[in-house]
Amino acid sequence: MAWIYLAIAGLFEVGWAIGLKYTQGFTRLVPTVLTVASMVVSLGLLGLALKSLPVGTAYAIWTGIGTIGTAILGIVLLGEPATALRLACIGLIVAGIVGLKLVS
Repeated sequence: MAWIYLAIAGLFEVGWAIGLKYTQGFTRLVPTVLTVASMVVSLGLLGLALKSLPVGTAYAIWTGIGTIGTAILGIVLLGEPATALRLACIGLIVAGIVGLKLVS
């Protein structure tokens, strides 16, 4: 169950990272409330996952999911560049997450 909590926590991290862009410096109420709620859920689920997972592994995977999701949504939603090198680096992060899962 801890791995499920961790995966969902990572998805909520993506939500709050992208949400920060839409808060416009916390000046827009609805995006701000949704972003803060995503932060709380993400950290809460990470905390639950840490009950049984090693902190280094869990934190690395949590941030990795957040990094990959945020980078992909930045490309899709915000028009950020999708260069071959950038996509290759995202692939390396995916490989790292898979590797950590396999050894944990």
